[in-house]
Amino acid sequence: MVKIKVNNENVSYDASANSLVSKYTYKNSVVSLESDGNYVVNQTSKDYQFQVDLQVPKVGLLLVGLGGNNGSTLVSAIEANKQHISFNNKEGEVKPNYYGSVTQSSTIKIGVDAAGNDVYVPFNSILPFVNPNDLIVSGWDINGADLSKAAARSKVLDYDLQTKLATTLSAYKPLKSIYYPDFIAANQSDRADNIFNLTESGEIDQSSKWAHVEQIRKDIQDFKAAKKLDKVIVLWTANTERYSALIPGVNDTAESIIESIKAGHAELSPSTIFAVASILEGVPFINGSPQNTFVPGVVQLAEKHNSFIGGDDFKSGQTKLKSVLAQFLVDAGIKPLSISSYNHLGNNDGFNLSSNEQFKSKEISKASVVDDIIASNEILYPKSGETKNHVDHCIVIKYVPAVGDSKVAMDEYYSELMLGGHNRISISNVCEDSLLATPLIIDLVVMTEFLSRVSYNDLEVCDSSDKKTLYPILSFLSYWLKAPLTRQGFQTINGLNKQRLGLENFLKILVGLPVSDELRFEERF
Repeated sequence: MVKIKVNNENVSYDASANSLVSKYTYKNSVVSLESDGNYVVNQTSKDYQFQVDLQVPKVGLLLVGLGGNNGSTLVSAIEANKQHISFNNKEGEVKPNYYGSVTQSSTIKIGVDAAGNDVYVPFNSILPFVNPNDLIVSGWDINGADLSKAAARSKVLDYDLQTKLATTLSAYKPLKSIYYPDFIAANQSDRADNIFNLTESGEIDQSSKWAHVEQIRKDIQDFKAAKKLDKVIVLWTANTERYSALIPGVNDTAESIIESIKAGHAELSPSTIFAVASILEGVPFINGSPQNTFVPGVVQLAEKHNSFIGGDDFKSGQTKLKSVLAQFLVDAGIKPLSISSYNHLGNNDGFNLSSNEQFKSKEISKASVVDDIIASNEILYPKSGETKNHVDHCIVIKYVPAVGDSKVAMDEYYSELMLGGHNRISISNVCEDSLLATPLIIDLVVMTEFLSRVSYNDLEVCDSSDKKTLYPILSFLSYWLKAPLTRQGFQTINGLNKQRLGLENFLKILVGLPVSDELRFEERF
């Protein structure tokens, strides 16, 4: 493992606490628009002290949707890497790896050498992160098939790897989950053979939701105790649900959502039940699907209990590319007029999304990804006047069983150039969906665990002994999520480069490295 020693007077190592302490002055520019149309910029600065616990704990991951394509692929990837299982496909031998994972397979620039050449190190060498091979994985699923059967059903992995992992995967059996039929497509009912919310007569119980919360909490407690874990993280990778209606007095406050659960209110979704159980249990909850799991009452509950949450919806293929390409066009002074996105896929996610209510959830998360990019350029998109000030954004998803997990995405970006000219960019992107999404799960879990080991002090208002954890919404996770949550009153950032830069710079200041810039004075002066 690469080790980095930073010679910086603002960084110190506390051997007794096995922690790293760093000081950083955060500088920003606060801008106001005067009545004469001119901008006034005021510089601000604030001193912080950060502390990082360098001890990597034993971490357990509970997946909601363990038996789905993503869940079975994740466990297969971990076991293949941990056991060093190579396999053969039509191109020859394949060695296990974590390609597609930022934390495991990307690098960060830490400076230049004496000759001015950039120096890069592995992302996970900057600070101690949990190794995915060490994750202890379990979870819930409405279908009871063990993961050997689930992997065969999903048809994501090559047959040779499935065969070599069959015995290992057969030992993974999902815990019973909750099933509220109104929230996912009716075509999923045949899969629901592993649920605990059944009455003695075999009917589905959707009213005893507080009992469901308590059962999920018990499952978390039992898992942590049985595996002797230091920390547990819960991540939703199950079916996309329909959007929940936002109802005053039902799901708008921390108090109301608890009372509504106890009353068995029909508008509380399974993902919200899992989120509330996780928050009350004090474990992080990440939502990898597009539904509005984090209704205002859940966010407020997380704030009240200082429990970490992150979401929504994995940002893997088409949407990740969109956040890059739209940023490129707008930054280049080119004006996108329309973005038309078409998808077809044949896995169970596509089957569930063939239902209109579930598709609407996905449409919302995909559509919002360019909002802040458009808002950044009032030359192209003025807020008033006759000029078109928005992008026509069309999204279509179709279920085509024959293509299986190989999702086909086709996009057209139609833009306006100078003097009435136009530019059309058409992209066809075929991606093996679960092999793109699974590395995101690894990154979300690795970063969530790491961020839980970071504390800080605002040195202007308290002394260095008054430590605080990060705000419960982990917005540093936004790189991996289509519709990232942010603190109320703050703008959501969707531009991929901005998200990555913010994450990199945070890691750098924790170890005393200067934040990223490309001024390159060495070669210019």
